[in-house]
Amino acid sequence: MALKIPKRMAVVASPATWATRLIALLAAPARLRISLSIGQPGKHRTLQSSLRRTMASASAATPPPSGGVEKVTAPYGSWKSPITADVVAGADKRLGGIAVGGDGRLVWIETRPEEGGNQQNWKINQQMLYLQNLHHEPWPKSPSPVPITPDYGGPLVCYADGNFDPHFSRYITVMEDHRKSNLNPSTTIACIHLNDVNIQEPKELVSGNDFYAFPRVDPSGKRIAWIEWSHPSMPWDKAELWVGYFSENGELSKRICVAGGDPTIVESPTEPKWSPKGKNKVVAVYPFNAEFTRPLWVFGISSYDFIGKDGENDNIVCTYRQNGRSYIGILDSVKGSFLSLDIHLTDIGNIVFGSCCLYMEGASATHPLSIVKVTLDASQSKAIESSVLWSSSPDLTKYEPYFSLPEIIEFPTECPGQNAYAYFYPPSNPIYQACSDEKPPLLVKSHGGPTSESHCILDLNIQYWTSRGWAFVDVNYGGSTGYGREYRERLLRQWGIVDVNDCCSCARFLVECGKVDGERLCITGRSAGGYTTLACLAFRETFKAGASLYGVADLTLLKAETHKFESYYLDNLVGSENAYFERSPINFVDKFTCPVILFQGLEDKVVPPVQARKIYKALMDKGLPVALVEYEGEQHGFRKAENIKFTLEQQMMFFARLVGHFQVADPISPIKIDNFD
Repeated sequence: MALKIPKRMAVVASPATWATRLIALLAAPARLRISLSIGQPGKHRTLQSSLRRTMASASAATPPPSGGVEKVTAPYGSWKSPITADVVAGADKRLGGIAVGGDGRLVWIETRPEEGGNQQNWKINQQMLYLQNLHHEPWPKSPSPVPITPDYGGPLVCYADGNFDPHFSRYITVMEDHRKSNLNPSTTIACIHLNDVNIQEPKELVSGNDFYAFPRVDPSGKRIAWIEWSHPSMPWDKAELWVGYFSENGELSKRICVAGGDPTIVESPTEPKWSPKGKNKVVAVYPFNAEFTRPLWVFGISSYDFIGKDGENDNIVCTYRQNGRSYIGILDSVKGSFLSLDIHLTDIGNIVFGSCCLYMEGASATHPLSIVKVTLDASQSKAIESSVLWSSSPDLTKYEPYFSLPEIIEFPTECPGQNAYAYFYPPSNPIYQACSDEKPPLLVKSHGGPTSESHCILDLNIQYWTSRGWAFVDVNYGGSTGYGREYRERLLRQWGIVDVNDCCSCARFLVECGKVDGERLCITGRSAGGYTTLACLAFRETFKAGASLYGVADLTLLKAETHKFESYYLDNLVGSENAYFERSPINFVDKFTCPVILFQGLEDKVVPPVQARKIYKALMDKGLPVALVEYEGEQHGFRKAENIKFTLEQQMMFFARLVGHFQVADPISPIKIDNFD
């Protein structure tokens, strides 16, 4: 029997905590999604961060118990840990972007699992734009947000990636309109005039292509830049950068393709920003073998910014990734020189320039996801001070003795001459140890996307396992980002093959190195990672059990029901119609030989619940141990603290009962497992 978890009453956030002038409340299409939660102005609590530089190393020693007390010997997996599922769920806050407002204040988007996640908070008038003026001019001051777009009675029109245009007193935004077609909605760049604060229909500025992003007006107000792309490409495969020229009435009188229009060159420009001088030219300012941006799964990515907005500085602060690690520095675009900044973060997301300082989203192996302020010297070329303004987990220092530090591993794949990468976390607990002749069980994680990557950051979801005596490995299989285009394109037409082979190869590599128990190998994954999990269990015999969180079982069904953004993505990843059948785990249930647990949100529009239900019934009919947990009110990715907790605990209990051969120390009530209980 499948277990269904009911949803709780939604909570509406108080407008008194909003701090932006213009607020886009939306549930944007599928992966291109933005939720909203903004800190109260003037209430930022500063947390001093440690400035020591950390390096990931599996050999880093965990401090022994105080007083020289010998460790307790107990089987791997049975250790007791203060990093409980409640702690993990409460620390699972996420960021959705940062920006500096016109008044110089920092604002950000965050989700709060303890409040049900912001997707649940905003239940009233979701699909509308609101104006909130915190000053008197040019509009009347308004203590509360005022709607400026129509309420269409449902999620029919969505807005994202907006940009205020002061020259024509309007808001320019990407708009997706589902009123004529839900499967193939029209996407445009539109504007809403703000001279009079009245509800009005948005006016189209740019249309005709499948997708748009980054509409950005230049400092003079005469031009606008944007990115566009068309099926069957994804924005990281091939895109175009356009510039349009405004007429006196604000219409586009002329437009030119600046980059990406040459059919003989494969390029994907992204993140257009106007320099303070508003120059319109494309030059390679610093050729370097690294990735200077991230895949465009969400709107509003900011991987770089101009230092100084007065036009007197040609420096650019930017972050890049090499071999799975982030770096940050200041680029002199005139001299073509790059100066690295020495900060404690090894994984950096969005970055923006403030007043003589930088704001960035970042983390490291010993620091959780945070918003960090970096103060620059007078020349704005060196970092002189760093402090944490916001932390996803501000109270983690008390758990530090339990943290497992990752080892970056490179392992051989099934393709001769090609290697893949992963982060390996050994078991770590200052109180417990196992017998010398025992090897720990291993949990392999396959990340989602699949055009994404695992990050080397302090993640309590991982520490929950390692502090109880599990080994954990986070695999960046071929196709992952962060390692260059060639590595990313290993997955083209090979999804379900390369990722599966690499996850299995990684597990075998760790067994051969003597780090883990080859008879206790488990695998887990979310979304696309859930598909890889199910494919590993169907087409290989490496793992003894698996957990799929809103994963894909039927590729053909996914293609038929997927949203516009990914409607051709699958063809690029899978290939022929025959491959859709041959790589779908649902068609090869007879090859499954081990237990599976499934978790699914009932409001998931990306991977609908029918996927989990089909594979659950097929495995149950075959007689394999299987369980299905369904959550009412959850979408693609669990956002409620109680559901995050339940999912983590039930995975642990499922693996312990069926594979681990140990008693879990936590008081967890196991759910019923079909064909087992």
